Amino acid sequence: MATTASPPLQLATASRPHASASGGGGVGGVLLAGGSGGGVAPGRGRGRMQRRVSARSVASDRDAQGSVSPAEGLPSVLNSIGSSAIASNIKHHAEFTPLFSPEYFSPLKAYHATAKSVLDALLINWNATYDYYNKMNVKQAYYLSMEFLQGRALTNAIGNLEITGEYAEALKQLGQNLEDVASQEPDAALGNGGLGRLASCFLDSLATLNYPAWGYGLRYKYGLFKQIITKDGQEEIAENWLEMGYPWEVVRNDVSYPVKFYGKVVEGTDGRKHWIGGENIKATAHDVPIPGYKTRTTNNLRLWSTTVPAQDFDLGAFNSGDHTKAYEAHLNAEKICHILYPGDESLEGKVLRLKQQYTLCSASLQDIIARFESRAGESLNWEDFPSKVAVQMNDTHPTLCIPELMRILMDVKGLSWSEAWSITERTVAYTNHTVLPEALEKWSLDIMQKLLPRHVKIIETIDEEKMNIIVSKYGTTDTELLKKKLKEMRILDNVDLPASISQLFVKPKEKKESPAKSKQKLLVKSLETIAEVEEKTELEEEEAEVLSEIEEEKLESEEVEAEEESSDDELDPFVKSDPKLPRVVRMANLCVVGGHSVNGVAEIHSEIVKQDVFNSFYEMWPTKFQNKTNGVTPRRWIRFCNPELSALISKWIGSDDWVLNTDKLAELKKFADNEDLHSEWRTAKKANKMKVVSLIREKTGYIVSPDAMFDVQVKRIHEYKRQLLNILGIVYRYKKMKEMSAEERVKSFVPRVCIFGGKAFATYIQAKRIVKFITDVAATVNHDSDIGDLLKVVFVPDYNVSVAEALIPASELSQHISTAGMEASGTSNMKFAMNGCILIGTLDGANVEIREEVGEENFFLFGAEAHEIAGLRKERAQGKFVPDPRFEEVKEFVRSGVFGTYNYDELMGSLEGNEGYGHADYFLVGKDFPSYIECQEKVDKAYRDQKLWTRMSILNTAGSSKFSSDRTIHEYAKDIWDISPVILP
Repeated sequence: MATTASPPLQLATASRPHASASGGGGVGGVLLAGGSGGGVAPGRGRGRMQRRVSARSVASDRDAQGSVSPAEGLPSVLNSIGSSAIASNIKHHAEFTPLFSPEYFSPLKAYHATAKSVLDALLINWNATYDYYNKMNVKQAYYLSMEFLQGRALTNAIGNLEITGEYAEALKQLGQNLEDVASQEPDAALGNGGLGRLASCFLDSLATLNYPAWGYGLRYKYGLFKQIITKDGQEEIAENWLEMGYPWEVVRNDVSYPVKFYGKVVEGTDGRKHWIGGENIKATAHDVPIPGYKTRTTNNLRLWSTTVPAQDFDLGAFNSGDHTKAYEAHLNAEKICHILYPGDESLEGKVLRLKQQYTLCSASLQDIIARFESRAGESLNWEDFPSKVAVQMNDTHPTLCIPELMRILMDVKGLSWSEAWSITERTVAYTNHTVLPEALEKWSLDIMQKLLPRHVKIIETIDEEKMNIIVSKYGTTDTELLKKKLKEMRILDNVDLPASISQLFVKPKEKKESPAKSKQKLLVKSLETIAEVEEKTELEEEEAEVLSEIEEEKLESEEVEAEEESSDDELDPFVKSDPKLPRVVRMANLCVVGGHSVNGVAEIHSEIVKQDVFNSFYEMWPTKFQNKTNGVTPRRWIRFCNPELSALISKWIGSDDWVLNTDKLAELKKFADNEDLHSEWRTAKKANKMKVVSLIREKTGYIVSPDAMFDVQVKRIHEYKRQLLNILGIVYRYKKMKEMSAEERVKSFVPRVCIFGGKAFATYIQAKRIVKFITDVAATVNHDSDIGDLLKVVFVPDYNVSVAEALIPASELSQHISTAGMEASGTSNMKFAMNGCILIGTLDGANVEIREEVGEENFFLFGAEAHEIAGLRKERAQGKFVPDPRFEEVKEFVRSGVFGTYNYDELMGSLEGNEGYGHADYFLVGKDFPSYIECQEKVDKAYRDQKLWTRMSILNTAGSSKFSSDRTIHEYAKDIWDISPVILP
């Protein structure tokens, strides 16, 4: 395909010669970002071309509340270039970026060419950002996460660069439609749920607010899985997001680090510990640009892929026909980054997960340290490390950062234990995302000892030192209290106490005659015997001597036995491990001990963390704990995904300043009763609903009415999130409809389209049963001609960010109905509220704060509260729970076979009984069921009054300003990372 006479964009980078960089340089296409190749000290021994940067230090004009002044004169290369030049640049990439054959300019080819065109614009700001950080030697935050759920990059990038209109026009000139081209982009399969989406929102806010920060993650080849819904429920196949290439990444073949597993630890002549032998792999960097909104700042997401050097390919084995053996080392390395959360039921799965976590920590820390050394130059001082580096562990997956940083500082850099510990503790911080015991990771000590022998030694020392601190605080007088604290706060669980601690726990024995007293009695007896025989013959005297010696030997034997008995039998069993139970490393405890900050992600969650999950730690280090309520980016989650509502908000507020300062959304409150706004608001919602009607038909084949209420629950499938409560409520609704005449149905029920989405983990059988149940209910209800459009049930397969961007703007009721005290925060609830959707939910996670902000009257509340849950479970265990008749009725209806031949006894049985694993309704579905269906009746009543409903919808958007990730990031930056905004000149 020939290009037009109009030349491609002339980029500043294009005229520069390629430089071999080792850790300095920009992250863009020519000068390469951070980190040394293979551990070479960055900036040393290689000829890096130095760019002169005219730099000045500037203070941010963005205050702690998120107020932002747009950056003046955004110097994007596309700012002043028209759509014709952009079209020419796209055509240039279509021809000269050799990804597709030249014959046909398909939408897929157009997408890749367009992405490369946008990347051209990003490269200049990307390089400039890194160079400026490097020059100013600012403190930088590094966000380590096993997940980054990015979503599509094209619309986000051109939106942040404010060139959406230009690109739409350029593609139109080329015979393409921007929306169709953008839809060709697969979602990057780098995450699954809220953990990864939060991380991505944070990266957006960090760039937008000009904070120096990078993200670190793994480049999963297949992600979690692609979900397919069949007659058997959920099925999983490998995700193919990389099949056509990923145009947003730049592979850094010169930025790689060695990562080691297995082997042994020896002490060298230098006194340092050396980890030798074992399995060695190489982690290679792949960089993805993260552009800010209305700013030049373009930060970096660095993802690691894993392989081994070419010499590890066994050529001899291959030529002899043993092809499997020849490729074994490569396969072992590459599979580390194949799958997100590989199944861990097997030993091999556990080892692979631990390898993933260590790879993320080791490669990232080596990179961070290399950058620190490069920037410090000749003035390198390790004591400065915490003043230049902040490492945030997103949940417990990156916990190995703590022993890994200790290992590098001591074994590689030569620091003492106390120096390394002080640096580590001041550098690392931990975000807790869950109160669920199974999610507070515990790793087998035996597995870790084999895989990471050096780290186990470090962890053991940390554990012992912290136990000594516990003993110092609580003393030894109350041994029961001390045992309780040690049991709760130890990093190692079911592991023998070290000798220095175990001697404090001597089990009291029954009082026995002391050996000294026994000896005294024996001596007296011996003397009496000798006195008696003094008058006897010499022979008798000799016999007396023998008798005395026998008595002495007997005494010595008794003393030895007493000592042995004292050394073993008198120790409290508490000091010994139970051989019947596994020995484990409690990663969350290590995070709390090893970091300077621990934060929850919603007010109620942070209180549970302090008062329950880590109460003993909180008592010891109260200032270490804080709250950072989650947030979401208003760019992706209103501005770009809901242009209809976005335009409406800007019109009524009078500007689009709210995109950077969500506090301005509150100005909508004064128009909450305006009929013109009501009309426009409903029109915008209807337009979004029409898009979802098309999406549902495309994804499932079901046809739904846009006039029905769109009732949505989309999130990871888990029992605590209670999709089961939702679908049982729908079943109850359906049963009541079937018992009525057609006239009664219409009068009694508001038409609803009940939409579900989310993935059940592949080995989570109960969650997969719930998916199967939802799809079976859908198949029955949606084909019932008596019901028609009064009720439809839809399960949207393979829920991801792009599906969310369509569903959330169209939603009218959103369900956030987890058992109180179970959800740390949630972020989808924030997205729904921002988009004018009304929530039905429990007082759990961020629901509590959302309800406070939007107004109690604009939130549908039901269910038990967090402080009641333990008591309710106890009552259940005592057999005191009396189920509501309506709950028994709906279970019986399910068992009647109305939804097909699948046997739901296991699923319904989990809600019955009073105790036992998989029974006793642990998540209180039955307890909250009556409250839930009564609350749903209130929802119907409110929806019938469209004026009331629209007012509630407007006030949800107006009250959602707190839940911007910009506010959250300002708090992290100020309270945890101690970093400041840096605006490029």
